[in-house]
Amino acid sequence: MQTALPASSDVDALPQPYLLFLGDTVEPGYAKTAFGLRDWARDRCVGEFACDTATVSAGLPFLSPMQARQAGARAMVIGVANPGGRIPPAWIPLLVQALEAGLDLIGGMHMRLSGIEPLRTAARAQGRRLIDVREPPADIPVATGAKRSGHRLLTIGTDCALGKKYTALALARAFRARGIDADFRATGQTGILIAGAGIPMDAVVADFAAGAAEMLSPNAAPSHWDVIEGQGSLSHPAYAGVSLALLHGSQPDVFVVCHEHGRARVLGYPHYLLPSIEETIELALRLGARTNPAIRCGGVSLNTGMLDADAAREVIDALSDRLGMPVADPVRGGDAFTALVAACLARQAG
Repeated sequence: MQTALPASSDVDALPQPYLLFLGDTVEPGYAKTAFGLRDWARDRCVGEFACDTATVSAGLPFLSPMQARQAGARAMVIGVANPGGRIPPAWIPLLVQALEAGLDLIGGMHMRLSGIEPLRTAARAQGRRLIDVREPPADIPVATGAKRSGHRLLTIGTDCALGKKYTALALARAFRARGIDADFRATGQTGILIAGAGIPMDAVVADFAAGAAEMLSPNAAPSHWDVIEGQGSLSHPAYAGVSLALLHGSQPDVFVVCHEHGRARVLGYPHYLLPSIEETIELALRLGARTNPAIRCGGVSLNTGMLDADAAREVIDALSDRLGMPVADPVRGGDAFTALVAACLARQAG
């Protein structure tokens, strides 16, 4: 039995809590769904499960599907976002094991759970559900390019899997803490699982992708902010298309560039150097001005997870001095993040 999560659904409609499945992942960047749920929906996660060959962990208790079911789990979520969104044959016996233990399966991969015969058979036999969240709505229009009311912020990356979702979630939360009406708008599988709604941008037919971004952030009250989760990178050799569609369709008033300190080459494409932050800002301003001539950069979100606190502070301060704009790590917070929030909200009238 297969179910899709519509764009307007509520997170409570999903069977939870979750067991997070890490597959055979050896690259932490590909486990961003598991990490995102751990960090932003920890109360909905009972543990993790993986193949014997996996080397990546979300730091949760390792539980078999049966142990997780006994601990209260109702579904196993595929916590991996690998290149191409594939489900390799080595995963199938473990996914079947989860169904046989009484868990539904939730997937956000390009490869649909319902398209895998052993899973369909096991789900039917066990009376379990196969739930795909990477299903865009059917009525997406072609973009109009018309200006919409309200304010919008888009996170833009120098690469994939370096903090665009975390930054958008942190900024939306910070806006609301200031009494500002703000919504996080999810555009990928993890964000949709966290927020309970959204549009999986990379599953939308290309001609309608900018229209999906318009649909995701419709007309709003003049003081309202939509904080939109970015995807890919405008310079990515494979995924630039979805990034540009988001930029044109969301028409951001403000964008924040996201970068991971120390990353020099494109994740999964080591023969490509990453663009500089300055190049990314310039490109976003030039391309974004097509649908919003007033677009501006609010600052930089720097992922410093590989550094200790003192080193992170030095790197953040040095980059802020070099760029002449706020730089912060949203996970670390502090005065630097407060300054980034203030810069994003500055000059919002108009």
